[in-house]
Amino acid sequence: MRITIIGAGNMGRGIGTRAVAGGNEVEFVDRNPEDAQDLADELGAGVTASHAVNGEIVVLALPYEQIAAAIEEHKDGLRGKVVIDITNPLDWSSLDRVVTPEGSSSGEETARLVPGGTAVVKAFNTTFARTLVSGEVAGETLEVLMAGDSAEAKSKVASLVESGGMRPIDVGPLERARMLEQVGLFHIAIQEQIGSGFGSALKLHW
Repeated sequence: MRITIIGAGNMGRGIGTRAVAGGNEVEFVDRNPEDAQDLADELGAGVTASHAVNGEIVVLALPYEQIAAAIEEHKDGLRGKVVIDITNPLDWSSLDRVVTPEGSSSGEETARLVPGGTAVVKAFNTTFARTLVSGEVAGETLEVLMAGDSAEAKSKVASLVESGGMRPIDVGPLERARMLEQVGLFHIAIQEQIGSGFGSALKLHW
């Protein structure tokens, strides 16, 4: 698959690393084109930097406050694609709450902003960049929790996840992004206590 990652930061690097490992075509788009090119060069042959959105899956590897502007800028390129919202919309000064409107989530806010016919899947917000680069934690496969309203879109995201050596877990409709973002908040907030340096992973067994 062709994957566009908007955002050349740490999570862009992590998800890009897994996507490349899975044999996908990857392009980076960033408001600083030099950052996109540097990351493309770092990840190796076949990875490109672009100004336009060409992938069939588009990853918004951006802070919550930058999502609306990015969607507006790339609206035509997003139309009809599968968009992955990875954001944890937190109050970073206190790490005790999310900052989305009550009864909503970043995933649902993203779905309201994208063009009609564009599916949004919440995923990767419970995995850390460092673990995505390595592809595992303590020898354990990473698990990627996904929420979305389109079974077809979630199937495409699951294929991306599996190709990168990870395990996708469908947790239900997009409104469960609210729960996933609370899980993301919890996982981030406990890092100082457990001392993992953002190198931990959440695991489900059943």
